[in-house]
Amino acid sequence: MIITTLSSREFNQKASEAKRAANNGPVFITDRGRPAHVLMSFEDYQRLTKQRRNIADALAMPSIADIEFEPPRVNIEIRPADFT
Repeated sequence: MIITTLSSREFNQKASEAKRAANNGPVFITDRGRPAHVLMSFEDYQRLTKQRRNIADALAMPSIADIEFEPPRVNIEIRPADFT
């Protein structure tokens, strides 16, 4: 794994190079000499998070449209109030 460090200015000027470098390892992006962000490949991100997803991510996936979901219907009866 190769770790690359770029200043935020270099990142803005060389975004394509940064993306290529992220295929070989993390790219640290610094702001005024301090690490501020990390760019990594999506595969590395999935491995890092162990592919944990939240419900919003799962619902946003295109394959979710294939699932049919019919929530159960609830019958609510209206009764007069008993004030005795």
